[in-house]
Amino acid sequence: MVSAEVVIKNPTGLHARPAVKLVNLSKGFQSAVTITCGERNCDAKSIFKVLHCNFKIGETVVVKTDGTDEEEALKQMLEYINGLEE
Repeated sequence: MVSAEVVIKNPTGLHARPAVKLVNLSKGFQSAVTITCGERNCDAKSIFKVLHCNFKIGETVVVKTDGTDEEEALKQMLEYINGLEE
């Protein structure tokens, strides 16, 4: 398992459109992908769980990946979240 912190910079946080793209990206990996912020924790392969966590601008989240392609999964998830701008 590997993990890293990232700050959400997108003014609207991880609302519906970026959340769908994030979920689709995470589904492309064999590894489990979770996102945590405080007590909120979600499976990044579930749109309902990601939306339920309601991640907002300025929040620091921890992305964890666990599996055969965990390094690449973590890299791409961090790049995606860092690149979000709307």
